[in-house]
Amino acid sequence: MIGTSWTAMAANTALDKAQELETLLKACGHVAVAFSGGVDSSYLLAAAVDALGAEHVLALTADSPLLPRHELERARAVAAALGVRHEVVSFDDLQIPEVAGNHPLRCYYCKKARFAALLDLVAELEEGLPRPVLLHGENRDDAHDYRPGSQAARELGVRAPLAEVGLTKAEIRWLSRQRGLPTADIPAAACLATRFPYDTPLTREGLERVERAEQVLGELLGEVQLRVRDYGSMARIEVAAEAIPILVREDLRERVVDRLHELGYRYVTLDLNGYRMGAMNEQLESSTGSDSA
Repeated sequence: MIGTSWTAMAANTALDKAQELETLLKACGHVAVAFSGGVDSSYLLAAAVDALGAEHVLALTADSPLLPRHELERARAVAAALGVRHEVVSFDDLQIPEVAGNHPLRCYYCKKARFAALLDLVAELEEGLPRPVLLHGENRDDAHDYRPGSQAARELGVRAPLAEVGLTKAEIRWLSRQRGLPTADIPAAACLATRFPYDTPLTREGLERVERAEQVLGELLGEVQLRVRDYGSMARIEVAAEAIPILVREDLRERVVDRLHELGYRYVTLDLNGYRMGAMNEQLESSTGSDSA
């Protein structure tokens, strides 16, 4: 149990950072948010609305084969609830060879092309007006994982205000609760490409299958942190440690196996290490000595 004094201290720290974020956003004047509908980008969008007013905020979502359908629908709902203009643009990441080939720098090439497309869209939508500053929802904790996409953002001048003021995921969740955002306690999300080992080619069929596998687990387990890592004929399931005893109950285990067999997986395995951020980057650690998690 976290002590009351620590909680008060943590809350004050988060509020101080939120105030710093408000100052940063006001200095931008007019912003566009690369918006996935996840915890971080939803809080950033709400903070921008609070600081600038909805009329000075634009939400941009890239509708991509790498984006799960339920995340797109959540993005639409959150943007509508915040009263923000929301533009959804089709973007086929699989047309980028390094993305389709699942290169270790996939995220760099993907974000470089995607942010460039969003910048072009902003210029088109806001023609004749001061161009909004494009923002994305990277937070301070993301620096602990292997994220080459961050470099692409910096190269294009796309800012990460949450990271700039030092907001952590835990602080963003707490602030989101205070703001009444429906995303405060949803599981952390990542694009569907992260379910496949690097250098395994990505296809629409494969992405759709792994998305459906995770939907199956979500239906059976409820809203818990989970991933299905796809190795062709084998699915490696990662769930939060507290959910492991639930998943291995005989009745539930059999249902999971049956449902994933129906999707074409021959072998269904459970990773006893549980869910951890950046699990697919562990192969890079062993080959490059990287210390990303």
